[in-house]
Amino acid sequence: MNTRFAFLVLFLFAAQSVAVYAGSFHKDVQIHWGDGRGKVRDRDGKLLSLSLDKSSGSGFQSNQEFLYGRAEVQMKLVGGNSAGTVTTFYLKSPGTTWDEIDFEFLGNISGHPYTLHTNVYTQGSGDKEQQFHLWFDPTVNFHTYCITWNPQRIIFTVDGIPIREFKNSESIGVPFPKNQPMRLYASLWEAEHWATRGGLEKTDWSKAPFTAFYRNYNVEGCVWANGKSSCPGNAPWFTQKLDLEGEKKMKWAQGKYMVYNYCTDKRRFPRGTLIFPHSRCRQILPKDASMYMCMNLDSGEHLCTVREDDTLNILLEFVPDGSISSLSEKFGHFPESHSFVTGKHKESSFTDLGSVMNNASTSPTVTVNQH
Repeated sequence: MNTRFAFLVLFLFAAQSVAVYAGSFHKDVQIHWGDGRGKVRDRDGKLLSLSLDKSSGSGFQSNQEFLYGRAEVQMKLVGGNSAGTVTTFYLKSPGTTWDEIDFEFLGNISGHPYTLHTNVYTQGSGDKEQQFHLWFDPTVNFHTYCITWNPQRIIFTVDGIPIREFKNSESIGVPFPKNQPMRLYASLWEAEHWATRGGLEKTDWSKAPFTAFYRNYNVEGCVWANGKSSCPGNAPWFTQKLDLEGEKKMKWAQGKYMVYNYCTDKRRFPRGTLIFPHSRCRQILPKDASMYMCMNLDSGEHLCTVREDDTLNILLEFVPDGSISSLSEKFGHFPESHSFVTGKHKESSFTDLGSVMNNASTSPTVTVNQH
């Protein structure tokens, strides 16, 4: 009997150490702005509302900071004409070189879909947006949104379906959020100058107050305190990655419902993209070439993008089959000693690509990619 009791205690302790904590809005968060527009709606702290009127929005933040974690909540968004409103659930660190992982829901006029906006900032740099129109109306019922952040990747899921996987590509010189503890935030605020159709649709304040609901806030993470984190190393989320079924679901979501991908935006990146391992960029481009970086980390790629005013003046064409037309003509100005490889390179192929680069004796390899 004593043995069985001891086993039961051990089992419950182990289960508690890996279970997702069912949080309470009373105990785990504080409504830090809004002057009464944010309210916990029940005694158990399971339901919270945020409201927005012409004077102010509202928001809450977690009491604790985390260095890695899994944060989940169910949300029911502002119904009707929500143009100009932004409802959020995100992680963010303080300071001017902050890290941030975003779920932002951009409102719309009645009858038009919300836009789910995702982004990742590292050391104050973002510009890695992917946007989706969801396969349901997020204003009718509650739906579950989850951010999983571990040392290898960031996974965004909606109702358990992964829509984005943002991989750690530090091995090729790309920053990944790993050093700055982040706090969980949620808010409802007005951004009519950009949120709906680039600011063309303005907020109809006659419909105010606008209200969004949050419930069943669940979080487990490496709690940051006194300059260090306490991390449950045996938690499933800490090593979570997408299996074949997860990859299939993400491909479905992105194929049918993605409406914007930062690295296929020819308006922002009009000259296309060249891919180099980070340490090789300056070996291939002239010393006076001006570059800026486009990080397509979702596919595990690091892009050195040549600006329009560059002396190199490279133009890559986006063609339907993903290939480069007349490659030799476009790169004829390079020395003959340089070799060129076309194709798509996923994260799993970086070992082979790195091997090619490391073994190159005199001629670096340039990889041309079309998204």
